[in-house]
Amino acid sequence: MLAIYKREVQAFFTSPIGYLVIGFFLVLTGLFLWVFKGPFNILEYGFADLDKFFLLAPWVFLFLIPAITMRSFSEEIKLGTLELLFIKPIPISHTVIGKFLGTLTLALIAVIPTFLYVFCVSQLGTTVGNLDMGIVVGSYFGLLFLLASYISIGLFTSTLTENQIVAFIMGIVLCFFLFYGFESIATVVSDGELSLFIQNLGMKAHFTNISKGVLDTRDLIYFLSICLFFLYLTVVQLKNRNR
Repeated sequence: MLAIYKREVQAFFTSPIGYLVIGFFLVLTGLFLWVFKGPFNILEYGFADLDKFFLLAPWVFLFLIPAITMRSFSEEIKLGTLELLFIKPIPISHTVIGKFLGTLTLALIAVIPTFLYVFCVSQLGTTVGNLDMGIVVGSYFGLLFLLASYISIGLFTSTLTENQIVAFIMGIVLCFFLFYGFESIATVVSDGELSLFIQNLGMKAHFTNISKGVLDTRDLIYFLSICLFFLYLTVVQLKNRNR
C-alpha cells in the first residue's frame, strides 16, 4: 500500500497535474475571495471571518477532485493494464487505499497555503487577532472529511468506464447530489421532521455542523461511512471487472 501511495504522489508531481490542481484552486479561490466583486468577496462581506472561503471551497473541489480521480482506474481499463493489479502480491484493497491516500495528500497540499487567509482575516478585524479559531479549525476538519468523501466517490466512478470524461462527469454528478441534492429535496418537503431527515442524508448538512466548531460523532461516522462505502464499491467493481 505504501508503494502505491508513493507512486501516486510522485505521479502527481512528476507531471503538470499536481501543480495545475494546486495552482487552479489557489488562484480561483483567491480571485473570488479578494478580487472579484460578489457574494464571496471577504472585503465586501463586512465581517472578519472565513465563512465565505468555506462556502466556496466545497464547490471548487466538487469539480477538481473528479478531475484528479477520473484517470485513477479508467485509464488502466482503457489500456488493458487493469489485470496487472490482480497479479501483484498486494490485495486490490491496498491499491485502492493507496490511490485514495495519494489523492488526499494532493488535496491537502492545495489547502495548506490557505492558512495564510486565516492570518490575513485575523488582521482585518476591528480587534486584530479576534478570530474564532474554534470555528476555523472545525471548518478545516469538515473540509478534510468532505475531500475524503469526494475522493472515494471519484475513485468509484473511475472504475465504471474507460472514458475519463465520462468518469469525470459521473463524479461531479454524484458528488453534487450527495453534497447538495438532499438539501434541495428537503426544501420541497412540507413535513418538518421528514425534511430534516432528508437534509441529514446529504454531506452539506454534516459539513455545516462540523464547521460550527463542534465535532459530533454522528457527523464523523457519516463521513467515515461514505468513504468506506464507496471504497468498498470501488474494490467490488474492480474485482467484477476481473471476472
